[in-house]
Amino acid sequence: MLCQYCGKNEATTHIKKIINGEKTEMHLCPECARALGYDDMFTGLDLNLDDFFGGFFSGAPMSRLSSRVVRCEKCGSTFEDIARTGTVGCSECYKTFYDKLEPSIRRIHGNAVHRGKIPSGTGDPSQFSQERTEKRNEGKIRSLKEELSRLVAEENFEKAAQIRDEIKKLQNG
Repeated sequence: MLCQYCGKNEATTHIKKIINGEKTEMHLCPECARALGYDDMFTGLDLNLDDFFGGFFSGAPMSRLSSRVVRCEKCGSTFEDIARTGTVGCSECYKTFYDKLEPSIRRIHGNAVHRGKIPSGTGDPSQFSQERTEKRNEGKIRSLKEELSRLVAEENFEKAAQIRDEIKKLQNG
């Protein structure tokens, strides 16, 4: 959508005003938004957003959080950027800053693991748990086979026989 003020650039700012019950909306490009005074909606409110968002992230002041700057390899965000804006830059940020984000995510959502519903039309829900179990078993079988090889090399045949039986049990379901 083009800017409604200059009509030239792509609009990135959406302004909605309701005055005396009358609603007006404007879509502005960054230059026009800045020229019309909409570049920083928090100016004059005497808010320190660094302290506000920093409170969500382990309660540490921002100066202590940024003593050693670590950046996300994918998007370049720092933890200070996430704390300042309140938004995560990309999916890789969750891995990069997991230790700092996890307590806040747990505090805000009550859990750090998403347990959502399976969308309708995607098949039998038990199919998904069965597939998960099969994948888990495959990994377990792989590690047991490695252990079995090690035990045979050490000539610990008694323990190797137990591992062999466990592998067969997992393979047969």
